[in-house]
Amino acid sequence: MADYYEVLGVARDATDSDIKKAYRKLAMKYHPDRNPDDKTAEEKFKELGEAYEVLSDADKRAAYDRYGHDAFKNGGMGGAGGPAGGGGFHDPMDIFAQMFGGMGGFSEAFGRGGSGQRRSAKRPGADLRYDLDITLEEAAKGCEKTLEIERLVACDACSGTGSRAGKSGFKTCPTCHGQGVITQQNGFFVQQSTCPTCRGTGEIVSDPCPKCRGEGRVRKDTQITMRIPAGVDTGTKLRSSGNGDAGTHGGATGDLYVFIEVKKHDIFQREGQDLHATMPIPLNLAIAGGKLKVPTLEGPASIKIPEGTQSGTIFRVRGKGIKSLKGGATGDLLIEIHVETPSGLSRDQQAKLDEFAAALTPAKNQPQYEEYLRKAARFLKDKD
Repeated sequence: MADYYEVLGVARDATDSDIKKAYRKLAMKYHPDRNPDDKTAEEKFKELGEAYEVLSDADKRAAYDRYGHDAFKNGGMGGAGGPAGGGGFHDPMDIFAQMFGGMGGFSEAFGRGGSGQRRSAKRPGADLRYDLDITLEEAAKGCEKTLEIERLVACDACSGTGSRAGKSGFKTCPTCHGQGVITQQNGFFVQQSTCPTCRGTGEIVSDPCPKCRGEGRVRKDTQITMRIPAGVDTGTKLRSSGNGDAGTHGGATGDLYVFIEVKKHDIFQREGQDLHATMPIPLNLAIAGGKLKVPTLEGPASIKIPEGTQSGTIFRVRGKGIKSLKGGATGDLLIEIHVETPSGLSRDQQAKLDEFAAALTPAKNQPQYEEYLRKAARFLKDKD
């Protein structure tokens, strides 16, 4: 028999809150309503209920920590019936009733009534996901996209009922006799599970629609036009209500969730609402200064390059970034200058460059270089 702590995936010193949280998460994952006809999930669900009943009770947990599973054998705390007090069957639904504040809360969580009651045939449709790639320009300005998705829609042949005869084409489930659940008893143990024939509704289609085979839904390729607002970024999630899968037997239609992925741009990198770009400029422009035409998402703009501009200098062009998705101020464009050093010079060009360098006054024309030489000289002198 598996260790109860391992069953719930918690440490042996886990708090009551940790145990409850772990049980609730796993129980929802393996609940029979979510795993119809899955015997493995059904057994896992029962095992979770047994582990939670012991570890959520202080006395039973203390006994289990000391004696293990032997604490509940031969008339131990739970008697012959296992952990449950009095030897009776422990129904995991009872734990859900406690955790969700009564069966009303459980009904909201799993879409069914109390234990032994049939579940409504109406089931909501699933939400769908669509990953959409857009350009940086589209993200900045907003755009309209046509999405092509395959989704479940109500069958037009039976109006979504699943029956050839419409709403009148249903009969009581012969397996559970309309209860929605089946009960099996083995000695002291009683097991109650969702009916595999009607999946808990208590009814079956007596004359299934030939087009949807009684499902009430069919797959269809659908085109959906969606407006992408300005300011979206990679990871932005947009919802298109009612464009997911159709529900069954009149259940609500799910939603479509669109996840945005902004493609890499050749010039700009985005950081929040700001755009960054690195721009190379010729040496003579950096030395003498002048006007420089720069690209923005809205077209060309002009910035002034001062005399003696160094590599790494950043110029800010206000209001040329990305508009805030939440309606705030538009970001800026930050341009980092990279002064390009000429290469591949001819002998004549090299001679003229040497002549130009000789004409410079280091202290005035190259103050950073001169300051570095002084610091380096002092450092090397100290090492002597």
